[in-house]
Amino acid sequence: MGLNSLDLILIAIYLVGITLFGLRFRKKERSLKDYFLADRNIPWWAISLSIVAAETSTLTIISIPGLAYDTNFSFLQLVIGYLVGRIIISFVLLPHYFRGELFTAYQLMDRRFGPRLRSLTAGLFLITRAAAEGVRVFAVAIVVGIALSSMLTGLGDFGRDVASIAIVTALTLIYTFEGGMAAVIWTDVIQMLIYVAGTIVGVFTLLHHVPGGWSTIHSVAAAHDKFRVFDFSFDFWKTYTFWSGLIGGAFLTTASHGTDQLIVQRLLAAKSEKQSKLALLSSGVFVLFQFTLFLLIGAMLWVFYRYLGNPIAVMRSDRIFPTFIVTEMPHGVSGLLIAAILAAAMSNLSAALNSLSSSSIVDFYLRRRPEATDSQRIFVSRAATIFWGLVLFSLAILARNGGRVVEVGLSIASVAYGALLGVFLLGVLTKRANETGTMIGMFMGFVLNLYIWQFTKIPFTWYVMIGSAVTFASGYLFSFALETSHPETTHG
Repeated sequence: MGLNSLDLILIAIYLVGITLFGLRFRKKERSLKDYFLADRNIPWWAISLSIVAAETSTLTIISIPGLAYDTNFSFLQLVIGYLVGRIIISFVLLPHYFRGELFTAYQLMDRRFGPRLRSLTAGLFLITRAAAEGVRVFAVAIVVGIALSSMLTGLGDFGRDVASIAIVTALTLIYTFEGGMAAVIWTDVIQMLIYVAGTIVGVFTLLHHVPGGWSTIHSVAAAHDKFRVFDFSFDFWKTYTFWSGLIGGAFLTTASHGTDQLIVQRLLAAKSEKQSKLALLSSGVFVLFQFTLFLLIGAMLWVFYRYLGNPIAVMRSDRIFPTFIVTEMPHGVSGLLIAAILAAAMSNLSAALNSLSSSSIVDFYLRRRPEATDSQRIFVSRAATIFWGLVLFSLAILARNGGRVVEVGLSIASVAYGALLGVFLLGVLTKRANETGTMIGMFMGFVLNLYIWQFTKIPFTWYVMIGSAVTFASGYLFSFALETSHPETTHG
């Protein structure tokens, strides 16, 4: 069926409307605390929804239904680990972040170890976050390319991808550049409500399309094991089992939400440590609901296309849900759903731009130019935002040849997360670890994870646990070995 003029008008209204909404938060005079932490004046519930939006992205909305379409609900085992990881962060890492005036996670490493390790951890974050985010931004091209394929036939696949990514990146860049963290968080809240509401509309549309509605979907999907969640097998090589989900998911979230500036920046924007904990823990409840909703969509699509035999071209599962939206949903509704998916893309992209910019300025620029005035700092911060927007645009184009995008993105991030988490645990759990020993441990954990990612078939769900364990153990041992021959002053 494809999109018509009504759908395109609705998409355009959304894109212009959310950009104008974000621009409401621009100010003539502001400080770095205001620009990067929204002056620490954001309520916990808004931070909670912003955390969920920041970790969702377009690839989540299109790839998680694809996972359920291909398999079942076993991905939820990883989400159980996500909940455990949030509890660990609340008691192990958050208290350290609220001691003093911190803007980034990596300032904690400076306070505990020294400037070299701060630069190393911040640099690793910048590189891997940009690489992982490039994959996420590319997911925009999948959606828009399908939605506008009839209008952009003259551009070819590559041209459609470039145009799609350029439009979303440019609009997101505008309000992130002007409004800072306040614009990012409050647009996140609006965008999350939009894409969750849009997904619920998708559920009801599928119920209408399948003869017999929910009773047919439930009986067919259950008979084919599509609703299966738990797999208690001890198969180390299997991506989604209860053990890889509980342990691997806990390590992954402890790293992604406890050491990655993308999320830590939101936690630091809370009014107090108590509100930060409340925001983090409540976001886990929203995430569980959200992933269940996305997986339900995938199972329903399987019944509609595979079991009922509705015609669909052979395609990668990432494209199933966007294709259904464009070809099966009534006009107006399909436009709203495409806008909802773009909402997730823009919220995640704005989060990445702001976190990359904040780490670049606070962890690198200000250490070399501490005398810079507030106006100079804001000017350079905005320049950094533009720079990272161009970088993510370029990396998204390069990501066109990846596999299933959600797993590619998680794999790239997990390679670095293991080393980062190991370093942070050495910092907060030990007193003997020193800067040199910890840097050696970080190098060993990162290199090992690179090798595992490229040359083994170990699932990405184990990367963070392996990398952090190797980093922690080797960092502690080298610190002990170097303690007497090369004594160092512990910072903190």
